[in-house]
Order: sequence, then C-alpha cells, then structure tokens
Amino acid sequence: MNNPIRSLAGAFALLALACAAQAAPLSIQSTSFSDGGTIPLAQIGPDTSCGKGQERSPQISWKNLPEGTRSVALVMFDPDGAKGLGVVHWVAYNIDARRGELAEGVSEGITIGKNVKGATAYRGPCPPAGDNPHHYALTLIATDLAPDALPAGLDRDGLLKALQGHALGGQSIVGLYGH
Repeated sequence: MNNPIRSLAGAFALLALACAAQAAPLSIQSTSFSDGGTIPLAQIGPDTSCGKGQERSPQISWKNLPEGTRSVALVMFDPDGAKGLGVVHWVAYNIDARRGELAEGVSEGITIGKNVKGATAYRGPCPPAGDNPHHYALTLIATDLAPDALPAGLDRDGLLKALQGHALGGQSIVGLYGH
C-alpha cells in the first residue's frame, strides 16, 4: 500500500536536491551605476572636457561565488576606447572574497594594478567628445588564489596570465559614458 506521507516526504527530498543542484549563479552589482546605465561623475575622469569628475572607483558587491573561491579580481575595460583596441581603466586584485564588496573609492586591503597609462590607480572614463557612449565592462573574476598570492604591479594582461588555471568564474556589468 502506498503511504501518502512517505510519498510527500520523498517529493520534498527530491525538490531540495534539485534546488541545491541549481544554486544561484555568481552575481555582481554596483550602487555606483546599474548594468547598462550611465556612469556618474563620481567615477568619471577629472578632465574638464569630461565633466570634471571625481575619479573614484565604483562600489561593487558580489555573491554566490563558486565553491573554492578565496579571492577576487576586478578589471574595468573599455572595448570602444583607442579606436576599438580597448582601454584598461582599472585592475584590482588580491581581494579577499569574504569581503563581499568594495566601497566606492576604496583602495585599502587590495592590490591596484596598472591602468592604460601605466599608473597603479583607477582611471575614470573620459572618451573623446562626440564619440558614441563607450561601454565600460567591469568584470569580477573569482579565483582559488589566496588574497595575497599575486605580486604588485600587474597590468591586465599580466593579471589574466597569472589567473590561468586559477579562475573559477566571472561576471560583468557594463556602464556607459559619453559626452
């Protein structure tokens, strides 16, 4: 004879297993700008031709990191810059994954890599006047590396090379800016 309580319990157990197997995916967000939204002056370069921004790195938060994540890295890249060759605005790494977020303008407890000008700093967007709005992809990369594993002074290419075999997942949001 079929026991309805046992059948119901079995159905709930299967549902729980299915939900666990479909864990929420890695996600990132920013209170500085929304995905597909305009980047505000707080993050824009200080050049008067760009709106005289404050050049503060954006706030970013993350959740649902892949199992085994120990640190995260961030890269802000403008694929439209340099006439389509791209421009690196920000490289940040050795970030303890347990932080869960970086506040706007923060540089403590993380390693800042080299931007397009070779400076170890966040470089705010400032596309040429009259260009279509540029797309600034802010990508978070989850890694299995300890938060202090990578050396200082990496540029985007050096970081990506160092993360080969250590990247566990990534996700991007895109902000727009033009003037």
